[in-house]
Amino acid sequence: MQKLGADFFTRDVLIVAPELIGRIIQIKTDKKVENFRITETEAYRGEEDLACHARKGKTSRTAPMYETGGILYIYLIYGMHWMLNIVTAEKNNPQAVLIRGVAQYNGPGKLTKRMGINKKFNYLKIYDSEQFQLFDDGFSPNIAAGKRIGIDYAGEVYKNKAWRYFQSE
Repeated sequence: MQKLGADFFTRDVLIVAPELIGRIIQIKTDKKVENFRITETEAYRGEEDLACHARKGKTSRTAPMYETGGILYIYLIYGMHWMLNIVTAEKNNPQAVLIRGVAQYNGPGKLTKRMGINKKFNYLKIYDSEQFQLFDDGFSPNIAAGKRIGIDYAGEVYKNKAWRYFQSE
C-alpha cells in the first residue's frame, strides 16, 4: 500500500473527493490497527458554495478549512455526531471532503463513532500522522456522482450540484 502524500491533498476538492473513493483510512491505537475502505464522499468548495461551512468566511470553527490541504477538519453536529472531513487545496482556499461512508459503515456519524474520531483529531496532518493515515492499495472501483445529502438550505444551484461521489456496482 502506498501512503498518500501532501501533494495529493493540495488539489481542488472536485478532483480529490472522487479519488478518495476506494482508498484506505488506517487508524492506529495502542491496541490495534484497523483499515476502512472509503465508499462515499461529498465535496464542499469554498465561500461561494452555500452548502459549505466557509460560506460565512473564516471563523474559529472553520479555520481548519483555510489551512493547506492534508489536515482533518472535525466538527460536531446535533450535539452528538463528529464529522470527518479532509481539507484540500491551497492555504486560504477553503475546501474539504466529507467522508460519508466506508465499507460496512454508511453515514458519517456511524463511521466516526466506529473509528473513534472526535475533536482531538481536528487539525491532524494526515501525511505526518501515525495515528490516522490514508493509503492507495491499487483498488480502482467504479465511481458514480449524485446530489449531496441534507443541504436543501443551500439554494437551487448548490443543492443540485453532483458533488457526492460513491462506489457504484
